[in-house]
Amino acid sequence: MKRLLGRTVLVTGGAKGAGAASATLFAEEGAQVMIADRDPESGEALAQALTERSFDVRFVCSDVSRPDQAESAYGATVDAFGRVDVLFNHAGIIIVKPFLEFTLEEWDEMMDNNAKSAFLMCRLVLPEMLERGKGVLVFTSTTGVRAATHLETLYCASKSAMHQLARALAVEYRDQGIRSNLICPSFVRTQHGEHEIEQLRRYGVFASENDVNVMQGRICEPEEIAEVALFLASDASSFVNGAEIFVDNTFTAV
Repeated sequence: MKRLLGRTVLVTGGAKGAGAASATLFAEEGAQVMIADRDPESGEALAQALTERSFDVRFVCSDVSRPDQAESAYGATVDAFGRVDVLFNHAGIIIVKPFLEFTLEEWDEMMDNNAKSAFLMCRLVLPEMLERGKGVLVFTSTTGVRAATHLETLYCASKSAMHQLARALAVEYRDQGIRSNLICPSFVRTQHGEHEIEQLRRYGVFASENDVNVMQGRICEPEEIAEVALFLASDASSFVNGAEIFVDNTFTAV
């Protein structure tokens, strides 16, 4: 039995990397999938490739940090599939630089993309989930909420805001059929991860793949994040709520 058969999943930031790997795996496991991303070229290409494999996958170009576009992403999903059973809040960005060099505009940008986007999307999907008495929220957090990282103060702060939002939602809506859980990855072989490493190296921080291998054994693959996302989205995790799953191969344990 496919683990998401008959479910509808909305993936924000799903055009590339771990988001794309998750959207693909969700579709392979029987879900109808809406990919929301502000990269139309990658999003449309992924949706087309999955459609050609006979999966029911759509794409909506949307910057979900903006209220009107978040509403468009949600509306497109309901128009296409009738509801949202699972929301995967994966959209996010990173800026690496010394704390005193950050601007107020960059603070707002990080908070908007990493925290406000999740707030907007949860506010949209929760009413219908509560009406049905069942719904799943999955969030991509970071090891930075546990192990603060050099030159990533705003990233850690913005992800921590989103992180506690997810846990508080689990507590508030547990008895109304809502599950809300977090994936906390370390370095992943994605454009986001490569960009992070590139920015760190500009400031002289040891962040080659060899350095990552010392910290976590090897770099994580996007498909490994997708497997955890699938577990949290499916009924296999029916008694998992308010959890933080660190996908980091001991990065935060040493």
